[in-house]
Amino acid sequence: MTTTPSKLTLFDFPASTGVHGWESFSPFVLEVSRALRLAKVPFAMTQVNMMKLKDVNPLGQLPVVAFGDEKVADSSRILERLEVLVPGSMTGGLDAAGTAEAWLWEEFAETSLYPYVLATRWVDDRGWPVPREHFFGAMPAPLRAFVPGIVRRGIKKKLVERDFTRGGLDACYARMRRVLDSLDARAPDAGFWMGPKATVADIGLFAHLHSLRLPLTPWQAEEVARRKKLTRYLDRVAAATAPAS
Repeated sequence: MTTTPSKLTLFDFPASTGVHGWESFSPFVLEVSRALRLAKVPFAMTQVNMMKLKDVNPLGQLPVVAFGDEKVADSSRILERLEVLVPGSMTGGLDAAGTAEAWLWEEFAETSLYPYVLATRWVDDRGWPVPREHFFGAMPAPLRAFVPGIVRRGIKKKLVERDFTRGGLDACYARMRRVLDSLDARAPDAGFWMGPKATVADIGLFAHLHSLRLPLTPWQAEEVARRKKLTRYLDRVAAATAPAS
C-alpha cells in the first residue's frame, strides 16, 4: 500500500442538503465521499466559499480532494488515486476484465445518469426550488434576482445539446424510466454489482441513483423506489459506505 497522506480533505459546495445520508447535493462529491469511506481512508469534508472556488481548482469545478498538499480534481481521477493509495479498494480484487468493466460502469453513471439528476433539479419546475433556494439563497438580493436564472438557462441549454431534453421533459423522464427498468433487471439479488465486494461500479451507480432518491425531489425518489431489486441493491451500497451518524 502506498503511504496515505496524513490529512485528506474533500471540498464540497456550500449548500447542505439537511438530509441524513445525502452529505452533498453533488453526485460527484457524494461519489468521492462514499469512495473514501469504502477505502476506509480518514478525511475531513469542508465547504468552499464560491467566490474562492478557483483557489481550490482553477477550472472552478468540484469535487477536489487535497491529498496533503496536493489537490486532485475530478471524481474519476480521485477514485483512481484512491485505488493507488489502497490497492483493491475500488476494484475489490477483480481480474483485469472485471476491473475494466467496473470502471466502465462508473463512467456510465457519470455520463448517462447524471443528466437525469440535472433535469430533475434544473429543468423540472417542481425541482427548481431545490437549487434556487439551497445554492443561491445566501446570495445578495441584487445578484439573486438574475444569477440563478442565468445559471439555469445555461444548464437547460447543455441538456438540450446533449439530447437529454431535446424532446421535452416528459420524453427525458420516459427514457430515464427505461434506464431504471434495465438497471433493476440487472441489479444483483445479493452482494454488489460486480460480485461479493463493493467496487468503483457501485460507488458510481450509487452516487447518481441515490441523488435521484433525495427526498427533496420525491417524484423521482418514488420512481427509484418502484424498482425493488435496484432499491435493495442501493440500500446495501448505502450501508457499506454510510457516513457516521
